[in-house]
Amino acid sequence: MPAIVSAIDPASESFKVNAAAMQAELDVIAGIEAKKAAAQEKARGLFERRGKLLPKERLALLLDPGTPFLELASLAGYLMYDDKDGSGAGGSIAGIGYVSGKRCLVIVSNSAVKGGTVAPSGLWKSLRLQNIALENKLPVVGLMEGGGANLNHVSDMFVEGARSFANQARLSAAGIPQITVVHGSSTAGGAYQPGLSDYVIMVRGGSKVFLAGPPLLKAATGEIATDEELGGAELHAEVTGSADYLAENDADGIRYAREIMAKLQWENGPAREGLIEPLYPVDELIGVVPAEAKTPYDVREVIARLVDGSDFLDFKPDYDGQTVCGHAAIEGQTIGIIGNNGPITPKGATKAAQFVQLADQAGIPLLFLHNTTGFMVGKQAEADGVIKHGSKLIQAVTNARVPRISIHIGGSYGAGNYAMCGRGVDPRFVFSWPNVKTAVMGGAQAGMVLKIVALEKAAREGIEPQIEMVEAMEKATAEQMDARSTALYGSARLWDDGIIDPRDTRRVLAFILDICRDADTRVTRPNTFGVGRF
Repeated sequence: MPAIVSAIDPASESFKVNAAAMQAELDVIAGIEAKKAAAQEKARGLFERRGKLLPKERLALLLDPGTPFLELASLAGYLMYDDKDGSGAGGSIAGIGYVSGKRCLVIVSNSAVKGGTVAPSGLWKSLRLQNIALENKLPVVGLMEGGGANLNHVSDMFVEGARSFANQARLSAAGIPQITVVHGSSTAGGAYQPGLSDYVIMVRGGSKVFLAGPPLLKAATGEIATDEELGGAELHAEVTGSADYLAENDADGIRYAREIMAKLQWENGPAREGLIEPLYPVDELIGVVPAEAKTPYDVREVIARLVDGSDFLDFKPDYDGQTVCGHAAIEGQTIGIIGNNGPITPKGATKAAQFVQLADQAGIPLLFLHNTTGFMVGKQAEADGVIKHGSKLIQAVTNARVPRISIHIGGSYGAGNYAMCGRGVDPRFVFSWPNVKTAVMGGAQAGMVLKIVALEKAAREGIEPQIEMVEAMEKATAEQMDARSTALYGSARLWDDGIIDPRDTRRVLAFILDICRDADTRVTRPNTFGVGRF
């Protein structure tokens, strides 16, 4: 394949401006992560007095040292509900990593922050994680401890909360093992998580698993009982049978989880050797995308720093320049790439739809690099059938059977987000760079639309428009729309699986492509009922 020849000069002033703007966005994310770490650290004394490990320490002990860990949805619930300082992260630390040599989805209750209570955003995060495990055939290891649902928002969670239980049942029935270590309290609905797991470890003197704690029990029935009598680890290990293994402390519980995973016949594919790096340093991705969103650039400059040898076989390069399609490889794994150099034209839609179908026919995963204002509008675009061709592109993208991965590297507006396999079209994974904007349209355009509508309405009614009021509405609309289109706003609402540093993109893609390959070749032994606890 021909290698892309880059036209970017990393020593240029424009590159330095772009890099500085991207670094500023990354610094914001780093500040949030530091705040989250500090909030956990505040609980160290309390955890040590109780003889417990902090959630981040439990995670480190569970994972194989020196192996990759891809954190997921780390900004879920940011500044939403009761997350006033941005430290919540949806009540958990979660991601994909290696446990005893097996790649797993790992979920650790963040009980050091707000007692591990879960707001609706935490439920959304949990459901997304379960979907990832099911779709990619990943064993699930959970390190549990928390106060359950946040009672201030429980009415927003109760009905949808059943999906979490149903997903656990489906994972078991699909032949995907779930291992849960209960480090502390797991009450009410939380009690069903270990109950629906395939392997359960409880910690002596630490685990508390019951449907109703002592205060609720006394209020409901008048019965008086201690935590241990109601649902202590020894009770569940010796009497109820809800615990399969009885650990002596946090570390011992995690040891059990690693040993169980080691015994499971669940091998991952071998690492590839002799990999070819791109011709251009991947670190240059921090300055490739212009700081000013309206400044055009060639998405091939991004591709050149992602793919092996910068080799990219352009598909129909002369047919439409706004939509870029082609074949490449990332760490030896073949992939089809669709990127944007502008709005999606009718020709671009037909080109991309054909490419999607070719990739689906050949079983080649698809990577979508989002940076589009949406579909082209105007008399000519309408006459050329933009609705018809755009609809067929969305149809092709939605129904493609191959793994689809989305990376938001710029704007992702309107139906262009759907055509480029945004969250609503269910890509296997979707990540964002910190500079991205995702919305139905730009804030300035939204404000202008409302202004035009208001002025036209006044003209129809024959009244003098109140210009100051109309302009104030235009400004307020633009500001609100822009505030609700940022990467942070979207990531808090699970529009992506996390915000990543552009320089990490190739590494992240290689990791998740390997996950997808393993999922699509792995043979499981599903049944119709899941493994029951008797």
